[in-house]
Amino acid sequence: QVQLVESGGGLVQAGGSLRLSCAASGRTFSRYGMGWFRQAPGKEREFVAAISWSGASTYYAESLKGRFSISRDNAKNTMYLQMNSLKPEDTAVYYCAARDTGWATDTRYEYPHWGQGTQVTVSS
Repeated sequence: QVQLVESGGGLVQAGGSLRLSCAASGRTFSRYGMGWFRQAPGKEREFVAAISWSGASTYYAESLKGRFSISRDNAKNTMYLQMNSLKPEDTAVYYCAARDTGWATDTRYEYPHWGQGTQVTVSS
């Protein structure tokens, strides 16, 4: 079983930046495809970005391309989400998730392992 812990959320003004981290423990981190999802109040959890086990393949929600960047450091068992030019509509709880395979996907139901989430609030 893998345990995931997100950090790096907080309150930021519109136009600012944040970097989220997802620390993994348990089984071998480098074997997992990983993803970031977010959920705003009253809305469904939605895909943000995903990365394959090696980091060679990355995927983004179309609306976030160019502002968000996903990466991972397998030596540190950590995945990151760099978020730039933040907007109030980016306000949500951000979750990291892990698959039991090394390939990434944008489908949340294919991620059996989830962190507890970190709140990101963007003020206007």
